[in-house]
Amino acid sequence: MIILDENTRCIVQGITGKQGSFHTEQMLNYRTNVVAGTSPGKGGQKFGELPIYNSIEEAKEDLDINASIIFVPASFAKDAAFEAISQLDLAVIITEHIPVHDSMEIVEYAKREKTTIVGPNTPGIISPGVGKLGIMPTHIFNEGNIGIVSRSGTLTYEVANQVTNSGMGESTCIGIGGDPVVGLDFANVLQRFEDDDDTAAMVMIGEIGGNAEEKAAEYINKNISKPVVAYIAGVTAPPGKRMGHAGAIIEGESGTAASKINALEDAGVYVAERPSEIADRIWELL
Repeated sequence: MIILDENTRCIVQGITGKQGSFHTEQMLNYRTNVVAGTSPGKGGQKFGELPIYNSIEEAKEDLDINASIIFVPASFAKDAAFEAISQLDLAVIITEHIPVHDSMEIVEYAKREKTTIVGPNTPGIISPGVGKLGIMPTHIFNEGNIGIVSRSGTLTYEVANQVTNSGMGESTCIGIGGDPVVGLDFANVLQRFEDDDDTAAMVMIGEIGGNAEEKAAEYINKNISKPVVAYIAGVTAPPGKRMGHAGAIIEGESGTAASKINALEDAGVYVAERPSEIADRIWELL
C-alpha cells in the first residue's frame, strides 16, 4: 500500500458540514484512523467520540496528527489547504470547483513544504484493510496487490469492482483528481507503486485533455518495471468540447485519446479498449 497506511492519523477539515459529517461516518465505519475534526467556532464540541477543534494547530497541541482530508467549500479551500500543508505530511482535497489559480498556489506551496497533495476534486484514496480518506464506496474494494491510479472517480469504482470480482484485490486505489492542476500526478503514483512491496501490477485510468498520460508514458518507459494496464476514457469525444472534468478538454492535436493511447502503447503498456478487459489482462500479466 502507498500513502495511506497504518501510521496515518487524520483530521477532517470541515467535519460539521453536510459532506464532511456524512463521509467521516463512512471513514470511521471502515476503521480509518480519523482522530479529530476542525470547524472554526465549534472547538470544544464533539462529533460522536471525536473532538472538534477550531484549527489544526489547536488539535496538534493535544493529538499526534499527520494527515488531513478537506471537505470545506471551494471559496475556503485554499486557506484550509495552506493550514494543512504547513503542519501535516498529507492533505486529501475532496473539494471541487476550486479556482485554478488557487490550485496552482496550493500545489506550489505543497512542493515547498514537501507535503503530499491528493486532489483537488478527487474521490480520495483507499488502502483496503487499512482505511480510506475519501468518498468511495468501500464494498467494491478488496485487499490485494493491484494498484489503481485514476483521473476519474466513477471509472475508479468500475475498474476496482472488475478487479475484485475477478478474484483479485487492490493494494491502494487513488484518484489524482480531474482538475487541470492537481498535486500527485500519474508518474509520482506509479513510482510509489513500483517501490511498494505490496503492489504487483498497476492500472492507470486516464482521460482526454492535458498531457498527464503522455508524460506518464514517457516515465513508464524509463522507470517502471512492473506490469501496467491502462484505459483512456473519451475516445469518441469531439475536439474542443469539455467532457465532464474541468481538465478533460482537447485543444488542437494534444490531449486526444489517440495521442495518449499511442504514447502508452509505445512505452509497452497494454491499453484496454473497454474497462471490462482490464482484469483479464492483469491476470495474464501476473
